[in-house]
Amino acid sequence: MSQTAVPTSASKVWVFYAFALPFAVLTIVFGLWPIVLSLIVSLTDSATALRPEPRYVGLENYRDVFGDPIFLRSLVSTVIYTVAAVVLNLSFALFYALLLNSTLIGPGRTFLKVAMFLPVVTPDIAGYAVWRWLFDSSFGAINAGLSLLHLPPFGGIASPDTVMIAVLVAELWHHAGFYILIFLANLAICDRALEEAAAIDGANRWQRKFFIVLPQLRPALLINGIYALIQFLKTFTVVVVMTKGGPNGSTNFVSYYAYNLFDQGRYGEATAMASILFFIVAAVALVAYRIGDRGSAR
Repeated sequence: MSQTAVPTSASKVWVFYAFALPFAVLTIVFGLWPIVLSLIVSLTDSATALRPEPRYVGLENYRDVFGDPIFLRSLVSTVIYTVAAVVLNLSFALFYALLLNSTLIGPGRTFLKVAMFLPVVTPDIAGYAVWRWLFDSSFGAINAGLSLLHLPPFGGIASPDTVMIAVLVAELWHHAGFYILIFLANLAICDRALEEAAAIDGANRWQRKFFIVLPQLRPALLINGIYALIQFLKTFTVVVVMTKGGPNGSTNFVSYYAYNLFDQGRYGEATAMASILFFIVAAVALVAYRIGDRGSAR
């Protein structure tokens, strides 16, 4: 009888590299190389940045960027928006996932899951264009509804006081379904015996959720937290479609401001801003991962 050859550990390693190589190449070509190229351009004079032999100016572009009051305001706006968006999206997603996972929802559970995930796969430009129409102060559906109810109009994207709220709502609609999906996947593997034991010991519903279920959701909280931080720190599309950085620069986030400078041919400063944003995103993601990793090791 012929014996089937058993793959050795070395052959298994080569099989792994054979499958991983194409993705590694794509990551380097379309992921790492543009980052390196952006860092190189940020060290050059804008007038010569795209020439075969650019003139290097060192950190001059970075000094100009940090001396630009518009950039500093955009950086503050980006941080404030990111904090608000992360808290709002994760809080809503966690509550919605816990609600779907409870016995309070009956036959409509599948419909609610699909309804919340559809915006995630909806083209973001089309979705934000609809939200821009809804929030229009002149003929938008939201103000039309408020008028029918004899309520004061909502400033929407036309007022500096309300534009951030409008953008947060649009982003919540588009992204929350992804975070809900991650929470539901984690809830599916939670140990229900612990919750049942706590119920027998007299713990109420909220105590069971906070002290039993929530600690088991640490992996989902970590994944969603890191992804949300990265997602909202580099917010761009919603600003392009809905606000164009306005009104009065209220939504002129770093990514959009850098895009405008690049469009004006100020390549050195634009890539310097992009590089600063990249390092902020990388640092925040690393810190969040370290904190989550330490918490899971306890």
